[in-house]
Amino acid sequence: MAASEARNKVLAKLNAIADVEIDDKGKFKYILIRIKDSNDDSVSKCIVRGYRRADYHADILEEVQPRIEALGLVAVCLGGGRIDHQPGSNSIMVYGYSMGFGRADHQETVRILQANYPSYNISWSNDGY
Repeated sequence: MAASEARNKVLAKLNAIADVEIDDKGKFKYILIRIKDSNDDSVSKCIVRGYRRADYHADILEEVQPRIEALGLVAVCLGGGRIDHQPGSNSIMVYGYSMGFGRADHQETVRILQANYPSYNISWSNDGY
């Protein structure tokens, strides 16, 4: 298989994965994940995952990772934090850090969220846990 054909297959897999999966409201932990091809680090994308049901940031990765690996891709946690999602006021606040994974790049997280919530006011802070 030609390199460009292999790259296109990986890109198709990456594009099939939602950029954002977060709960519809409330405060919860989140992680920023880089998904990449196991053979080519140059083909990748970042996704945001956050769920109220997760007691720990690692719980999110444990839930997401098998689905990513089933596609033949690799999921690498780049850090975490918290999200306060308030749909009534169209606002999302990204803040804090993960004890296990460290602080995610909240600016990157906000960039990804803004593409998926264009009518929202989305902000971030490194303060808080």
